[in-house]
Amino acid sequence: MFVTISTTGTAGAPATDLGYLLHKHPGKAQAFSTSYGTAHVFYPEAHAERCTAAMLLEIDTLALVRRGKGKGRGGAPDAALAQYVNDRPYAASSLLAVALSNVFSSALRGVCNARPERAAAPLPLRIEVPALPARGGPDLVRNLFAPLGWTVTADPVPLDTAFPEWGDSRYVTLVLESERLTLAEALRHLYVLLPVLDDAKHYWVTADEVDKLLRAGEGWLAGHPEQQLITSRYLSRRWSLTRQAREQLELVRLAEADDSDVKDIDNAVAEETEAEERPTPLAVRRRAAILAALRASGAARVLDLGCGQGQLVQELLKDTRFTEIVGVDVSVRALAIAARRLRLDRMGERQAARVQLVQGSLAYTDNRLKGYDAAVLSEVIEHLDLPRLPALEYAVFGHARPRTVVVTTPNVEYNVRWESLPAGHVRHGDHRFEWTREEFRAWAREVAERHAYEVRFAPVGPDDPEVGPPTQLAVFETRTEKTEKTGKAEKTDKTAKTDETEKTDETEKEAKAA
Repeated sequence: MFVTISTTGTAGAPATDLGYLLHKHPGKAQAFSTSYGTAHVFYPEAHAERCTAAMLLEIDTLALVRRGKGKGRGGAPDAALAQYVNDRPYAASSLLAVALSNVFSSALRGVCNARPERAAAPLPLRIEVPALPARGGPDLVRNLFAPLGWTVTADPVPLDTAFPEWGDSRYVTLVLESERLTLAEALRHLYVLLPVLDDAKHYWVTADEVDKLLRAGEGWLAGHPEQQLITSRYLSRRWSLTRQAREQLELVRLAEADDSDVKDIDNAVAEETEAEERPTPLAVRRRAAILAALRASGAARVLDLGCGQGQLVQELLKDTRFTEIVGVDVSVRALAIAARRLRLDRMGERQAARVQLVQGSLAYTDNRLKGYDAAVLSEVIEHLDLPRLPALEYAVFGHARPRTVVVTTPNVEYNVRWESLPAGHVRHGDHRFEWTREEFRAWAREVAERHAYEVRFAPVGPDDPEVGPPTQLAVFETRTEKTEKTGKAEKTDKTAKTDETEKTDETEKEAKAA
């Protein structure tokens, strides 16, 4: 990774003062050890008229893998290779941001005892980053830096200069120029926005990242037009941390508007914030919709196929109408987590008799799953490769054949409404596909036709008039079950009609006798 910081000067204010501001001597090449490699700082040019400081960050890719062990996606087939073959040694990212913070920590805080007046004054600055990942393209780069007083040049890097028809990569060559900013402000902009543009962090994001963001964003982030995107991406889309950061930034904005101290308005804003209703998570809405469908079907014995960590099983246990609940998953680790969540080892005998966790693959027929009232496939089918889907279909609808099957899956059309989801990406790294509403309904109708089920559909979550709901739900019922329900209704109608006829005949007899 490589970045250069250049400035110009005059005889009274030489450009070589940049060495004082960065606390790095222009006549030396220095190396600094970081958690993931070595940062080299040197000066390609150092004259009174122009001075350039450069940082070259050498990444130890093996150290990066060792420190990140267990924090990757894991389930994807290329995950092992992707740990070693990636852009981390070359493209500016959170790794470079952390190196800037460590090596130029005093400059980042605006501290310079040797030249305090220069540290507090704007400088003519030019910053160049040859390879910057930009998830959002050159337009997003300009939207992030231009409001801060930078003249932005973001040239896309072609995928291959020999094949221009292939188009551009997701990388840009970035040049920032300004005469209105101090060096400390410029470094703070880079520290925050480099990982935002890369849209990834190489380390686990914890609560102290909020404080780092607020410190680096002091004076500019509260009023930035892209504040929501910046906070969300910087904090790796962790909702609770993003909300905390935005609340603090709102306090800063209000304090600046009222020309008062943040502490003076903190209590009032906190009360208002606490009064706001927290939106219901989609996972909670999804489980509620599944439970409603199961209750409507009259099911008592239920299979949760692909139960994962047992969230749905836990909800089913709260309702006594479900007398037998079986959670099935191929992952032994997921089942162990589910057992801890349910506290099976502490559960009373009567309650424990209602639940069972079973290891098994849904790609194979399993006689243990036959004879149940209902089965749930919640966010399961999209984790299978499409060629494996017919095997699951037969195992569930053809072999196990419960009376009712409830299936939920993401609606890919709704993905454009997720602000934090990059264009063209699926919602989870392990999703093999995500279907449109029409694709899901076509599949569901074909399954119902092949296995003698009836199917109906329902939205889960806000039903957008243009792109539909975030989750789509299908309820399958065996045609025998459907016929029985219809037959009962017809029988009731016939009985009612017979009763009415008998009453009419009795009335006519009474009239004739009179």
